[in-house]
Amino acid sequence: MTRRVGIGVVGFGWMGQAHSRSYARIPSLFPDRGGDPELVVCSDVVEARRAEATAAFGFREASADWRTVCEHRDVDAVFVTAPNMLHVEVVETAAAAGKHVFCEKPVGGTPEQTARAAAAVRAAGVVGGVGYNYRFAPLVRYAAELIAAGQLGQITNYRGRFFSMYGSDPLGVLSWRFEQDSAGYGVSSDLLSHVVDLAHMLVGPISEVVGVRATAIAERPIPVPGASHYGRGGPGDATGPVTNEDYAALLARFENGAHGTFEASRTLVGPESQMAFDVYGSDGAVSWNLEHLNELRVYLAGDEAHTGYTTVFGGDRFPYHGNFVPGSANGIGFEDVIAIEDYEFLNAVARGEPYEPGFDAALDYVAVQSALVRSWESGAWESVVPVLEAVP
Repeated sequence: MTRRVGIGVVGFGWMGQAHSRSYARIPSLFPDRGGDPELVVCSDVVEARRAEATAAFGFREASADWRTVCEHRDVDAVFVTAPNMLHVEVVETAAAAGKHVFCEKPVGGTPEQTARAAAAVRAAGVVGGVGYNYRFAPLVRYAAELIAAGQLGQITNYRGRFFSMYGSDPLGVLSWRFEQDSAGYGVSSDLLSHVVDLAHMLVGPISEVVGVRATAIAERPIPVPGASHYGRGGPGDATGPVTNEDYAALLARFENGAHGTFEASRTLVGPESQMAFDVYGSDGAVSWNLEHLNELRVYLAGDEAHTGYTTVFGGDRFPYHGNFVPGSANGIGFEDVIAIEDYEFLNAVARGEPYEPGFDAALDYVAVQSALVRSWESGAWESVVPVLEAVP
């Protein structure tokens, strides 16, 4: 018999809706699930979103006050999908109430806030999860299997990047994402966290970094009240300063001796959503790009007659792919990856098991981010050291 798991969501923007859709369809996708999710309550400050949560998504209740979600007696797990700088307070409140907590990245806008959130979850003894969703793409997991099995030999080099165009329009409004007081750091929190997390998963810990940052669009139109954070201003609108970085890059040394390069940008023109990695070893290489979610490029040395990369298509021979579509080269989508992520978190909560990636993975990333921030100031290589968890 499966256990009922009550779901509460704080913040009903894109990611809040994606997780809600996932939990609504998990029963039809995963017959071997450990729990039966119930959408209990959603909070958002926008009235129209609250109405949509109950009318279209099936939540029993909706509230303007996020504390309602954390304190609700029927909620077992709280999903934190609000703006970055609200994450820590919500995580702390939910954990203190004995709720399991899944927090979208970044967990807070600064490394210190991430440490506070991790300490709260650890002290409460609840299941914690962090939204490093690209780990759950079936072909990313297959790449991890190849590396762990030694198919690529000794890993020598890693290249990771996340290039997005969401901030490339100079007339895109000055939303909270572009303000350090509201979002914390820019792409080093928002996009680079995914890039480094996959490197940790695939290759291992990073020991040293040196890096740079830049803000390509220094001023943006000030939004009118109630406007979407994806809204667009006009040429004559009043503007305000962008106070966090549009671009971040670093060189890295891994503890195992491999070398890496990492980049993230929200203002490059061309790549739409190029979350990608290349792993190079002494006996082979693998390459994956979110823009081609269902393809993995693989090169294995030794076949002198057929050198170069082979494209491996996703299919039901890889775990979870067949829960969505049968056969090979019938593609799955981004929200299917979210559904896999949510299914594994649901099982962890229902069965009382640890979940990976948890808040320790977020701490691993902000240790790298802290070293990168120090390097911005020093212009030198900086060692990666743990960010100490504050006592909640």
